Amino acid sequence: MMGEKTGSQDQLFYQFNLEEQVPADHLLRKIDAVLDLSSLRAQLAPHYSHLGRPSIDPELMIRMLLIGYCYAIRSERRLCEEVRLNLAYRWFCRLGLEDTVPDHSTFSKNRHGRFREADILRKVFESTVKTCMDRGLVGGEGFATDASIIRADANRQNHIEGGDDHDWTGGAGTGGSGPSRAVREYLKGLDREAAPPKEISLSDPASRLTAAVGRPAFFGWCTNYLIDVKHAVIMDVAASPALRTAEVNATKTMIDRVERRFGIKPKRLIGDTAYGTAEMLAWMVDEKKIEPHVPVWDKGDRSDGTFSRSDFAYDAATNRLTCPSGKRLLQFHRTYQRERSGVTKAGQRLYRASKKDCDACTLKQRCCPGQPARKIIRSVHEAARDVAREINATPEFQQSRRDRKKVEMLFAHLKRVLKLDRLRLRGPSGAHDEFTLAATAQNLRKLAKLVFDPLPKTALAA
Repeated sequence: MMGEKTGSQDQLFYQFNLEEQVPADHLLRKIDAVLDLSSLRAQLAPHYSHLGRPSIDPELMIRMLLIGYCYAIRSERRLCEEVRLNLAYRWFCRLGLEDTVPDHSTFSKNRHGRFREADILRKVFESTVKTCMDRGLVGGEGFATDASIIRADANRQNHIEGGDDHDWTGGAGTGGSGPSRAVREYLKGLDREAAPPKEISLSDPASRLTAAVGRPAFFGWCTNYLIDVKHAVIMDVAASPALRTAEVNATKTMIDRVERRFGIKPKRLIGDTAYGTAEMLAWMVDEKKIEPHVPVWDKGDRSDGTFSRSDFAYDAATNRLTCPSGKRLLQFHRTYQRERSGVTKAGQRLYRASKKDCDACTLKQRCCPGQPARKIIRSVHEAARDVAREINATPEFQQSRRDRKKVEMLFAHLKRVLKLDRLRLRGPSGAHDEFTLAATAQNLRKLAKLVFDPLPKTALAA
């Protein structure tokens, strides 16, 4: 028998409890249990005026932003609409059925004003790190670092050449109302630029042109993660231009900041070859006393059958190299009136063999067949590189290589699940805001999973 709905919607009074409509195992209910925003209003108080109309509740804005990044809702217009319609979102935002959701334009204006001035997103992120530490999810023994390129909100066609002079005061795309915030931030940091890039975006000039092999170039930013390898908790996050040197400097900043804010310094740092430069290894070994579980960036090895740099023995006491035939390579073959350091601007020392020795050597064809004499370049930080090479030969390094995949999995989750494959905000502050919120959402999701749905003991041991 075909049934028919006989009820009507003309009932005058309803009894409705929003608390009962959110399942006990809902993700937002778990996140709410570990989210601490108790100090939010006190931190923002200096940035609000005592006069004028009441503004949007800052805790409401943070909760709405966290919903957007946890559920990959990138549009602020759509986020406001989803919070208005979804009962679980309303419950998490502490909104009743009769409460009004902020208008998307008002939401955007408030988000990009006081929140940046107070750097409140960084404080919310650090509170999630502190919660992870209190819950025992941070080991503090090993950290892993890496960077991933995110496409900027900039069109490749809308650019100028790096060497061209451009009048930024007009504010391209702003109708002559002055430069945009992204342009102002770029001009503020222009003095720190060593050399102009090949191409500069007119909409987001601080971003950098980059491209993967076989793919078209695009303007992008790098999100840098520093994670604890015990449970892949993100200890720090930083935005940087898509440059290798900027990635390395961002890692230094993050390690120093974690040590300063939380009192934690790892015993070992895991990274790929980008962090295996001589300067970075020396910083880890000599200054921070951290074991570099990083492949050494080494161009001294040869694959053409001739002797590599490692075939030459170094004597630190006499500052000399000895070739496989027993002849010595010296930095200076004569005495100078003024003593020279022998160190180049790149932090390297150059050792040369005697042409007389090389001409009479029976191993010349295996050493320097196309040169009069052999030359060897050695870094002033070679001792730190040797430490890294020794670690590279240990079983612990092989385990570190497996641990490094945890940070790569976070980037895959960031792009494929949270849908952060292209930025919506521009400039350094825009990239900072988006990357910080995304890292906060990832930490909160991990807390919700591990605290309320703990892994089996066998998985935790692994």
